[in-house]
Amino acid sequence: MGLTGGRLRRAAVVGLALGLVALSAPAATAANSVALSAPAATAANSTLTGSTAGGSTVTDSTVGVVPSRVRDPWLWQATVGQRPAGPAALVFFTDRTRYFESTGVLVARDGAYRLIPIGIAEGHGLLSPDGRHYLRPQSGELLDLTTGRQRRTVKPGLHPFAWSPDGRRVLGTRSNDDQVISYGPDNQQLNDPEKPDDLLVVDPYQGTEQVVAAGTFAAHNGAAWSPGGDLVAVTGSPDVPAQLAERQRLVVLDPAGGGPRWQVDLGDRRILAGPAAWHPDGRRLALLAFDGCAGPRCTAEQAAARTWRIEFLDTATGQAVGQALPAGTSASGIIGWRGDDPILRYLSETEQDTDRQTILAALSPDGGREVLVTTPVGSTDLMVPGDLLTQAAFGGPEPRPSPFAAPLWVYLTLAVPTLLAIALVVSRIRRHRAATATAPRRSLLRHDNEPPSGAATGTTTSS
Repeated sequence: MGLTGGRLRRAAVVGLALGLVALSAPAATAANSVALSAPAATAANSTLTGSTAGGSTVTDSTVGVVPSRVRDPWLWQATVGQRPAGPAALVFFTDRTRYFESTGVLVARDGAYRLIPIGIAEGHGLLSPDGRHYLRPQSGELLDLTTGRQRRTVKPGLHPFAWSPDGRRVLGTRSNDDQVISYGPDNQQLNDPEKPDDLLVVDPYQGTEQVVAAGTFAAHNGAAWSPGGDLVAVTGSPDVPAQLAERQRLVVLDPAGGGPRWQVDLGDRRILAGPAAWHPDGRRLALLAFDGCAGPRCTAEQAAARTWRIEFLDTATGQAVGQALPAGTSASGIIGWRGDDPILRYLSETEQDTDRQTILAALSPDGGREVLVTTPVGSTDLMVPGDLLTQAAFGGPEPRPSPFAAPLWVYLTLAVPTLLAIALVVSRIRRHRAATATAPRRSLLRHDNEPPSGAATGTTTSS
């Protein structure tokens, strides 16, 4: 059955209204997100005043808290560069995005979700303590999460380990190995594929860097700053045989110079406990130690079955101190502290990365574990800014990604069919009106051409 003129007009109005709602929804959603997050931020009573590299002060009276659970983004979720969302509450990594490979997912402090695309073989970067910047490894590019702008500030090749507590420096390593071995005319090797790596302190805003005299390392595996930023701890393999056997050494030193304060061999069952391994009191340094299979010949199942614990060293002498804390399985490092309780990142070990899951949990001295943040299945890493870790601002709401927070091309893709449909409806309305107006005129013309009533219509004959 054909549409009448009234129905066509109503269809056009409804289509136009739906188009306007779709186009205006992102702004409304963002406004609602801010309005809904404000009470949570007020309840948390967390007001942040932080200093940036340029000397300016950032004051956020509505700093959000870290959400207790996050979810997978929509496939069409906008990137930080397309629609900046502000400082991070956390960043997690998953391949369940439109890129179908490891991608950073920013969850902003107002609950907005944005993507941080990762280059091929790039690895995961570092989130600044104020949550405003993300430093990419290898490329040396600094992504401003509040503006979406990205610029290269560091010489390429840097693998960052940890930001300094004041957010002005980054401790990292750069490989000096020659990627291609070449030989001379007498078959002598002209380069060295196993050069010792450099430990560096880098200013990611100005681009300056300083080599730290930490001794000879074939490769660095991790590093951490002291709470005051005056000392660093670094671990790695001292030579190639130790690297192949997965044995590490720990060195504590002043990055400004003076050589190592002390060093200790960790063997193949202990590692530095992560970028926040230094206890807030400055007197203890945390290690992750495990029971179970050790060395490069362990299978994935054997590695997943390792039982971890946290051990402590005296930062003045390097001697063991205190009682060990049981940490269970799948522990991957300390990212912060809640008082005396370490906050650990756990990454479940599975055969497929797509089945892994990352959580944050606080350990109590009696071995209890309180889950603070849960990410969706498929996530492989999780970062929380240092300022929110210091405030222990956990237990926040569980924001859902907005389907309307999409890049412009998505709206153009949706708008074109909508506009075409509206144009088609309007065209049909016009044709219907034209047909309706033509019908009465034709009827009048037929009426005017008819003979008067009673007039002779045939041929007459005489009698």
